[in-house]
Amino acid sequence: MKSHLFILIFLNFFNSCSSSPSDGNGNSGGTPLPTTPTAPIIALTDEQAMDQVQKDAIKYFWDYAESNSKLGRERYHTEDPGFEANKVTTGGSGFGLMSLIVGIERGFIPRAEAVTRMTTAMDFLDKADRFHGAWSHWIDGTTGKAISFGNKDDGGDIVETAFLCQGLIAVREYFKNGNTAEKELAAKADKLWKGVEWSWYTNGEKAMYWHWSPTYQWEMKFKLEGYNECLIAYILGAASTTHPIPVAAYHEGWTRNGTIATGKTQYGIPLVFKYNTVSGNAGPLFWAQYSYLGLDPSQLSDKYANYWELTQNQAKIIYSHCVANPKNWNGYSEKCWGLTASYSRNPDGTTGYSAHDTDNDLGVITPTAALSSFPYTPKESMKFLHYLYDEKKSTYVGIAGPYDAFSPQYNWVTPRYLAIDQGTIAPMIENYRTGLIWKLFMNAPEVKQGLTNLGFHSGKYGF
Repeated sequence: MKSHLFILIFLNFFNSCSSSPSDGNGNSGGTPLPTTPTAPIIALTDEQAMDQVQKDAIKYFWDYAESNSKLGRERYHTEDPGFEANKVTTGGSGFGLMSLIVGIERGFIPRAEAVTRMTTAMDFLDKADRFHGAWSHWIDGTTGKAISFGNKDDGGDIVETAFLCQGLIAVREYFKNGNTAEKELAAKADKLWKGVEWSWYTNGEKAMYWHWSPTYQWEMKFKLEGYNECLIAYILGAASTTHPIPVAAYHEGWTRNGTIATGKTQYGIPLVFKYNTVSGNAGPLFWAQYSYLGLDPSQLSDKYANYWELTQNQAKIIYSHCVANPKNWNGYSEKCWGLTASYSRNPDGTTGYSAHDTDNDLGVITPTAALSSFPYTPKESMKFLHYLYDEKKSTYVGIAGPYDAFSPQYNWVTPRYLAIDQGTIAPMIENYRTGLIWKLFMNAPEVKQGLTNLGFHSGKYGF
């Protein structure tokens, strides 16, 4: 079955996005590609291209941050900038914090101003609605009140909270030895992450559950079982020094008593784990990214998998699928590939949302899929990066980096951005370049201890 997150997001995105006014050609929320010739673009070096796309993606969280909280807006529509201007995304904001760290390290944004903004964000999160320590999926950036994500989903979201906490731990580690303001920021981040009651979200069982609502309690009853994007929730639950989950929750809940493993292959490449798709085939690429902005899969293993093989193989499978192009979509190639959850083109030309993967290939390419796979597929991702910036910049790249999705088949691009897509680009490319975010997160003492408790081994970090 598809991850429940897909279903919830799709319904919300479809309702909010497909209602955009049409341009008369059935291209609601999408922009037809220009047909007039454009001036040739001077090709960038590999280093220049990586610098540029990182700088561009960081703009989403710097130039277009939610105005009051300074956190990440759920979305930004260039054709309607005021749309949902104060809707903050919890997980995307965690990605944004890590993106800003990259921006500071590379000199793209001023360090002191970034510290001030992050301090504002920490103070906002401290006062925002929390549900046994967890934040909701969406938060009103003006009031700090939870915004309902879907039916009965009006309370704590432990998965989105886990994505945010990756960022909080990275912030703490990056600034903990800095000046007075930076140490205060680190302390605020530390307090926030330690306030999450991970154990509550087990509901007293040997598993974790995605949602808890003060109104509906545990009615959604969606268990976190592998394999999808939720691994980091178990890692942080085990790492917590204040409200830890039992080790058995990981082994019995997440790995399904070890049955998560599979010997199946796709395109001759081992899947390693059974994916939570209908067929068990490789899911959308964000499953190899959201949990791994901080969690370094290289030289990481437990009794179930080698996590570098797992994540790299998923990227290779998606790449191989796009090159093989079984549906014969126009434009797919060795330099134009990448399937993940994102905005999408509906059959009638309107803009909706879909989780693109090998089972659900709609002819829509999502730039973050290939770009955020840089650590796994550096050559293939670099080809895509140059394709974007050397050949297609005028049509596929906008004010905050690559637009969320495009389709050469339908001569379509959506001039929109999503925090969860833009937010993985800079950190994952930086992990490929220097390992910055990986080092910050993996060297956090409680993270090491949590992974050790669960039976993980790391040749890189010595546990």
